[in-house]
Amino acid sequence: MARCNHANEVGHISDQQVERRMVEMTSRKPGSDTYGRGVDLGSLSHNEVVILAETFRLLGDPSRLRIMLCCMQGSSSVGEIAESLDLSPSLVSHHLRLLRGARLVKGERMAKQIFYRIDDMHVSQVLLDMTNHIAEEHSDEP
Repeated sequence: MARCNHANEVGHISDQQVERRMVEMTSRKPGSDTYGRGVDLGSLSHNEVVILAETFRLLGDPSRLRIMLCCMQGSSSVGEIAESLDLSPSLVSHHLRLLRGARLVKGERMAKQIFYRIDDMHVSQVLLDMTNHIAEEHSDEP
């Protein structure tokens, strides 16, 4: 599969650089001062903002978002995801590699297959909150 090495909108960095940065940022310990409920959003570094934007960019692709929603329903193999979403297995594998690199999904090997699911409850909660947000009735009045 050919890899597209285009500059992306946020910071004009390659997908490989984004993956490297995401691994650096997300490898911090969950209890560290930078993360958790007491996060000072104003103190995020430029690098952290770029990684956050890249995470949302990954979720901005409809196929990747559909894969994420599928993984929220439980562990699924590439073949199961591809069949249920009517996508090619190679495309699903490509998207899962990117999502895994961003720690949005994780894979668990069982015999010869890998089954993917959402990495943690934070990811699920963001997707559920946004799903609820778009389902809410909004008034056009100020």
